[in-house]
Amino acid sequence: MSHSTTTKRVAVTLRKSPIAQPGKIKKVVAGLGLRKMHHTVILQATPQVMGMVNKVTHLVEVKEIA
Repeated sequence: MSHSTTTKRVAVTLRKSPIAQPGKIKKVVAGLGLRKMHHTVILQATPQVMGMVNKVTHLVEVKEIA
């Protein structure tokens, strides 16, 4: 598998607090690299990352980056 520079990227922003969420959800948020409210990280849109994003769609906002 070759790594190309044209892989899609996504900007993930934490919009709601994970405080009242179960521990697994908090770990997914931390695994995405999100630390504080309104913190945005830019990630490669791999199946693993997108699966994590799908688990926390109620807490985050996702935008595709060209």
